[in-house]
Amino acid sequence: MSEQLSLFEDPGERIEALRREIEHNSYLYYAKDAPAISDAAFDSLMRELRELEAAHPEFYDANSPTQRVGGYVGEQFSPVVHAERMYSIDDAMGIEELEAWIDRLQETLGRFVPLCCELKIDGSGIALTYENGRLMRASTRGDGVTGEDITANIRTIKDVPLRLRVGADALLADPEAAIELRGEAYMPKDSFDKLNAAAAANGKDGFANPRNAAAGSLRQKDAKVTAHRDLSTFIYATASNASFRLEGQWELLEWMREAGFHVNPDVRLCETREAVLEFCDEVARKRAVLPYDIDGVVVKVNEFAIQDAMGFTARAPRWAIAYKFPPEEKTTLLREITVQVGRTGALTPVAELEPVRVAGSTVSRATLHNEDEVHRKDVRVGDTVIVRKAGDVIPEVLGPVLSLRPAGAREWRMPSECPSCGSPVVREEGEAVFRCVSIDCPAQAHERLVHWASRAAMDIEGLGDEVVGRLLDAERVVDVADYYNLSEYDLAGLDMGRVNKEGEAIHLGSVVAAKILAELEASKERGFARVVFGLGIRHVGKTTAEAIAGAFPGIEELRRASEEDLAAVEGVGGIIAKSVYRFLRTPQNEQVIDRLLAAGVKMEIEQSAEQRPQTLSGLTFVLTGSLVQSGMTRTQAGDALKALGAKVSGSVSRKTSYVVAGEAAGSKYDKAVQLGVPVLDESAFLRILESGEPPAGE
Repeated sequence: MSEQLSLFEDPGERIEALRREIEHNSYLYYAKDAPAISDAAFDSLMRELRELEAAHPEFYDANSPTQRVGGYVGEQFSPVVHAERMYSIDDAMGIEELEAWIDRLQETLGRFVPLCCELKIDGSGIALTYENGRLMRASTRGDGVTGEDITANIRTIKDVPLRLRVGADALLADPEAAIELRGEAYMPKDSFDKLNAAAAANGKDGFANPRNAAAGSLRQKDAKVTAHRDLSTFIYATASNASFRLEGQWELLEWMREAGFHVNPDVRLCETREAVLEFCDEVARKRAVLPYDIDGVVVKVNEFAIQDAMGFTARAPRWAIAYKFPPEEKTTLLREITVQVGRTGALTPVAELEPVRVAGSTVSRATLHNEDEVHRKDVRVGDTVIVRKAGDVIPEVLGPVLSLRPAGAREWRMPSECPSCGSPVVREEGEAVFRCVSIDCPAQAHERLVHWASRAAMDIEGLGDEVVGRLLDAERVVDVADYYNLSEYDLAGLDMGRVNKEGEAIHLGSVVAAKILAELEASKERGFARVVFGLGIRHVGKTTAEAIAGAFPGIEELRRASEEDLAAVEGVGGIIAKSVYRFLRTPQNEQVIDRLLAAGVKMEIEQSAEQRPQTLSGLTFVLTGSLVQSGMTRTQAGDALKALGAKVSGSVSRKTSYVVAGEAAGSKYDKAVQLGVPVLDESAFLRILESGEPPAGE
């Protein structure tokens, strides 16, 4: 290092030269796929730079190549409002729909215009903001209007330039203005397989597919974890065409390559519709051999002027379409049909398959839904079956290859006894589902316990699948009332079924135990509606639970209610009323409720003097878009309206009183306009909450 330094009077000069050389070689490697030096030489340059920066901290630069992997551990991901909305793209679910879109486009414009065709990368959307050529911020797509700040994690991805290459600002409309670029972070197939293999070796569950792995890796609180996940990116869009002195998408992609970004090489500028269709066919045929997952081709009008003139619908650009590939289908062996018992006792047949890779991930199980569906598809143990992923996500068995059916394969029947507890199973008239009738069924216990702690129910952070499973294994809990008898000793000493590097058992620990106990204590005040939902009564969802709690202000009033009383509640009806009535009169359930009351779980609606007048009673509101001004979620906004007596619905109808439209309002806004339903902006909505009164004239 000293000999090299002797050529530079100022160590800062050498540091800057090294940074530029490393950035240049990263550009050749990632953007050009043409490395000029060996990995060993690159590592040597990086090592020298680290030593110099350590010796001269006055030259620290957050955008130095050495800063990609830091020790940053974030407490939370702060919100980031995108420069412009990140829209979705409408889908063409077949070649006919793609051709129809091209025809409509040509008819609208009066001619065929060049179309830029790009691979639709199956990853996680990201937005990168650069100021004066330096990466200042990176965020997730979020809801399209607001994402989460993941700057520290994005800095660890090696193909993301921390600084734009020299000269890149020549084509910027304003070199000093910030620019926001968009793309996709993805995990290569090989990296995904290695990650899941490592998880399996440590006794952990892997990710379902590379897309989920990429999204999960981007949201790690510790950037060092992200750095070891081997993510890559493809950058392909900008928040605003006006940021560039360019004519179209093809030129933008070329600028991105020269600026140092990783741009997908499989891009084609098509001058005819036949060229578009040919490109789609080529990509579909080589999809399986690509080192990363794709699920289609994005076709865009190339010229920015035409894009700007065509504009956007409420959710997507009019100048682009995503041609989605037909679902990939594979054949594999059906080893067995097992039965899974759900939270409400429903028995679901599950196909246990010889593992097969389909649409980016390995499939070894697929639901068969119910006995009728098994018979309709006529699948039997030992069959060679055709498997695909519905929407490229959910594994689905299409049916058997009958010519390969083994002799003696028998038609499958649902067992007459629950595989978990041995109790009889029943199928009620008019239903396709068999159910276990035992409230003490162990299989249901796990799901009931997880449901009680879920966000929509009692919102007890820390009591997820793994911890609940361990509590059951250790016989610390049997039902939800047992949660409130747990001690710090019970939780802290809970064996998590894993060992550390020294071979010692890993326990939950006192810190996590204390947090869970605090969450349990806080859950006692969640409210009666959440308790009704959390009990897991069959047919009772969150909205129905709220309706029941609104009609019966406490558990004792609810216990005294007849089936007729329950059925009279709006949104309940006879079937739900019967389910609630039976649940509350089942001795085991009565005991659980009594124990919850004894533990201090509040099961009544407090009628305090501070309760706000129900001035919005009789009015129905629908919420759409993002409430950026107040920062409220739609759930929080809905709760605030309900506190004033309003009803909050998820769909717009002629009975809707008002639609509250935040930023990037979607189809609900369009429906309101169509039906003549009054639309309120966020400012008007906030005035309602402040005054407690509907708009004048109501």
